[in-house]
Amino acid sequence: MAYTDIDDPTEYFQVKLWTGNATTRTINLDNNATMQPDFSWIKSRSNAFENYWENSTNGTNKYLRSNSSAAEETGTVITYNSTGFGIGSGAENNTNATTNVGWFWKANGGTTTSFNESGNNPGGTHQANTTAGFSIVAYTGTGGAGTIPHGLSATPRFIMVKRTSGVADWNVYHASNTSAPETDFLVLNTTAATSDNTRWNDTAPTTSVFSVGTDDAVNGDASTYLAFVFAEKQGYSKFGKYVANGNVNGPFIYTGFKPAFFMVKNITRAQNWLMVDAARDPHNLGDHGLLANTTSAESTAADFHIDFLSNGMKIRTVGTGWFNMYAGDEYIYMAFAENPFTTSTGIPTTAR
Repeated sequence: MAYTDIDDPTEYFQVKLWTGNATTRTINLDNNATMQPDFSWIKSRSNAFENYWENSTNGTNKYLRSNSSAAEETGTVITYNSTGFGIGSGAENNTNATTNVGWFWKANGGTTTSFNESGNNPGGTHQANTTAGFSIVAYTGTGGAGTIPHGLSATPRFIMVKRTSGVADWNVYHASNTSAPETDFLVLNTTAATSDNTRWNDTAPTTSVFSVGTDDAVNGDASTYLAFVFAEKQGYSKFGKYVANGNVNGPFIYTGFKPAFFMVKNITRAQNWLMVDAARDPHNLGDHGLLANTTSAESTAADFHIDFLSNGMKIRTVGTGWFNMYAGDEYIYMAFAENPFTTSTGIPTTAR
């Protein structure tokens, strides 16, 4: 049986749904009451609004957008508190009668550790949660290839980097991206397939650092950056790859947990980044899709048919390519748990 590093995933990751009412209020997360967010990703379901990202390192008075190459902007979407988050009466994601979703991760309560620039190694801070395998890294580029500490004491499998001081695409490292992932990168704000470039200095990350090349998108001299860095934790998170079969009886993807969130990207050809979760689809078949790289409102269709099982995902669509249209195409994914398949004491989770 698959045991877990984390018995209660809601200590470190939660999904929350709410309906806007144009009133300033506090919205509590539904599960573990001790989870104060350090990273939030907010998206309107009913409206074509932005994908808003905030974090406790740079502060919730600033935001990025995963669907845009724009620099970090000043403004508050939500604020964090010990039970969840606050939202203002004029917030886009609190407009009266709109439906919304938020994905929330816990790092280290806003506490950062500094590291100094040395040679071409950029200086900055990391806010690391070694238990959950997640850190927020803020650094200033040098323009020369170097390494950046991430603080996880484990090798990252998924890294998203955004230049905050200027316009630049989001650059994504995924450990299952082709046979040599350190030579390739993906772009979160576009549909592009995997590309070959020296974003990661053709060097794989280690248990202490990840590498960056000289490109302004990841390491321009005196530019500032944020990196969201994830290491895999058994029973809680998975960053893998599957191959499409072009059949409605699609692939089964083993994760070792019942998923709460699943984001997938075709790396063989140009397609969107698709997100599904257990809150918007509490029952199988799932059919609610949102896109990380566009402002599009939520869609419901057979194109998004997927079952969340006690130990992974079963794709049940051919659709228009989101999950499984082209037999032989490769898809990378990131997934976080609702419950581990089996707890550390051997108690199995139930199917839904």
